[in-house]
Amino acid sequence: MELDELKVFLAVADSRSFTKAAAITYRTQSAVSQAIRRLEEDLGERLFDRSVKDGQLTEAGVVLAEYARQVLVLVDRAAVAVRDLRDLKRGRVRVGSNEASMHVLVPIIARLHDQHPRVLIDVQRMSSRQISTSLADGSIDFGVLTFDPKQTDLRFVSLGRDELVLLVPPDHPLAKRRVAAERDIAELPIVAHNDPSPARSRVLSYFEGRQESLDIRLSMSSLDAIKHAVESGLGVAILPRRCAAGEISAGRLVALELPHLAMRREL
Repeated sequence: MELDELKVFLAVADSRSFTKAAAITYRTQSAVSQAIRRLEEDLGERLFDRSVKDGQLTEAGVVLAEYARQVLVLVDRAAVAVRDLRDLKRGRVRVGSNEASMHVLVPIIARLHDQHPRVLIDVQRMSSRQISTSLADGSIDFGVLTFDPKQTDLRFVSLGRDELVLLVPPDHPLAKRRVAAERDIAELPIVAHNDPSPARSRVLSYFEGRQESLDIRLSMSSLDAIKHAVESGLGVAILPRRCAAGEISAGRLVALELPHLAMRREL
């Protein structure tokens, strides 16, 4: 069955006339009759009762008319959906991001949602090292990274800069300072992120190169859990400033600069 034949069939069924259907579909009456005949041959059933003049449907014709209307509605919806996708009125954008980069994504997603409210933004949490692989195999459309994977087949757009800071609770002895010294960090209990990352590796390598080791007392998989642990006095943490912007603004945490690490990160 062809869609055009179904449209001709419904035109005859609705108008109860081959002549009127020809005018509606901009065909000759002969062309309308041939389209109906092909449908009947395909189905092996009569669709109209030829013994009457008003184009009355047979039982088979009634059944086909019901399904033909559903088919044509779906075809119209499909066409609208494709046009909407082309015009960015719907669809899905898949973004890969580690937990630390989620904070820079939120304002970008908000702007995108304002412009295209029916587009689904699917942010998938993954390690930074997974992102380039996921981009290559098409499982995500965009990735947010805090380091350059040195791949010539990827294009990068800078979203902003961030830096690592030492987070302490407001009642901590170091909270009145602006800058943390190396010896301060080496002597403090550290709450660390247990997910391997370039930033974590660089911090550990730095202190190992100084023949010092960090006193990691607690290792956690969630940034929110790490910040809560610091607020609770279980230790201090070295995290990107953006990750704790809310807690710093609210006075629940204090951020000390770490100039000796010199680890400004471009997102």
